[in-house]
Amino acid sequence: MTPPNSAASPLTAVPLHGRPDAARTTRRVTVVVPTYNERRNVTALLRKLRAALGGLSWRVIFVDDDSRDGTARLARKHAVRDPAIQCLQRIGRRGLAGAVIEGVLASPDRYVAVIDGDLQHDERLIPAMLARIQAEDADVVIASRFLDAAAPVEGLSPLRLAGSRLATRLGRRALKARVTDPMSGFFLVRRDLVEAVAPRLSTEGFKVLFDIIASAQRPLRIIEMPYRFGDRAAGQSKMDRRVVLDYLGLLTAKLSNDLISPRLAGFLAVGATGVFIHLGVLRALLSVGFTQAQFIAAATAMTTNYLLNNSLTYRDRRKQGLALLTGYLAFCLACSLGLAANVGVASLVRAHGEVWWGAGLAGAAVGALWNYVCASLAVWRK
Repeated sequence: MTPPNSAASPLTAVPLHGRPDAARTTRRVTVVVPTYNERRNVTALLRKLRAALGGLSWRVIFVDDDSRDGTARLARKHAVRDPAIQCLQRIGRRGLAGAVIEGVLASPDRYVAVIDGDLQHDERLIPAMLARIQAEDADVVIASRFLDAAAPVEGLSPLRLAGSRLATRLGRRALKARVTDPMSGFFLVRRDLVEAVAPRLSTEGFKVLFDIIASAQRPLRIIEMPYRFGDRAAGQSKMDRRVVLDYLGLLTAKLSNDLISPRLAGFLAVGATGVFIHLGVLRALLSVGFTQAQFIAAATAMTTNYLLNNSLTYRDRRKQGLALLTGYLAFCLACSLGLAANVGVASLVRAHGEVWWGAGLAGAAVGALWNYVCASLAVWRK
């Protein structure tokens, strides 16, 4: 049998069975790597992990969201050569947070490191993170981009950097701990902590570390360590236009003590844009009569809300092609009572002397609640 550190197997991680029992007990860690179209980075990441974690007993779990470029297929090819490499391929599910949660819960080890597959995180920090979480009996060690305020942050465009700093400031209001980078995607955590908070975690979106900290029922022992965020080498970024909506939804959920789900918060955010559309159309068509204008405005807002929710709020269940049309027809049918209530309530309020925009808002509020229930149960159901 070829020794695990032999040059004959340059892409092979250090097998767990290749370390003394004491090392497996005290220095064992699982590295979870959520991936989507990261095939070009898989081999390089394994080589980097092998070099960085040579003194540890470790395994790596790639959690792939059914990448079209064959990421999972390549990860399994490596796994054939070394059982310490594993791959979870998720079908019909999408999202970094859900991938991280599934990967952490699939690990048998006490400590789990989470690292992106785009080579932007510094895997050489993992041994030091593991040493500190053990020595200081901590719950989480965060690799922070902002701990050293004087150091420049690389790997982020000016717009993304400004957005990340703003998100961090907003997020601190919902946390039970003060940290400099709760949005970090690079951290090491005790698996039992994730198990404890898993029922309260959102599987949507990207900010899983923030969610873990905010969902904990007790103050956490958190350590932060500085690192330099690198440039993306290859693959497809998991950041898209839905990220802002996801984060605002998660932030709203935590500030409301989970009374408002992230998806409901996203639906309401889209609905807020619909209110402006509704009022704009209503104001433009008042000359044709209030009731007729209200009907057209409500129908227009309903259409734009459907398209935005399909693209953003329900992106993981997004309808395309013919399903987009049939989904719209189902949405209109299911929301027809909401539309009738919208128009009826608005007309009643208007008849009692309320200003046009107040009557319009009253009708829109009634319709919004009905539309959310219908959307979840009849249109974008799992």
